[in-house]
Amino acid sequence: MAEVEEPSRLRFERQPSPVLAEHRPMYKIGQVLLTLSLASRGRRSSLPRLQLFNWATKSAKRQQQLVLDVGEKVLQVPAWGFDPALAIAVRLAIAEGLVAENSTGYEITESGEFFVNEILKDPDMFGRERSFLSAVGKGLTEGMVEATASGWEAK
Repeated sequence: MAEVEEPSRLRFERQPSPVLAEHRPMYKIGQVLLTLSLASRGRRSSLPRLQLFNWATKSAKRQQQLVLDVGEKVLQVPAWGFDPALAIAVRLAIAEGLVAENSTGYEITESGEFFVNEILKDPDMFGRERSFLSAVGKGLTEGMVEATASGWEAK
């Protein structure tokens, strides 16, 4: 007669899983404030432009391309990703009074200026982003972003 084996049991234990820094709201809020402060004319920007900066910060190659494009004054990026985490961070920044919505997008508030100045006091905070945003400077215009985005419309 064949032996019947006792069925084995699976046991699951919950393990904490770290949240990537780029998905943490405070990290994203800091990125938005730095973008508005260091790389936006009049300290204001449209959402597609903020999304472009966010997309570019995820890869050194993208950052290099954007810096080159700004130097040539023509955006060569055919499309970029839209991150829901950034949109959530912008909404949270508005709720906290760090960013205000205007007719063309978003602008940094006085409280946001204070917050970003505190970030800038610490050279270790957002080092990679600060370097990239400073390299781009205020050269990436809304017109460049609009010219690229206008080609996305279905015909």
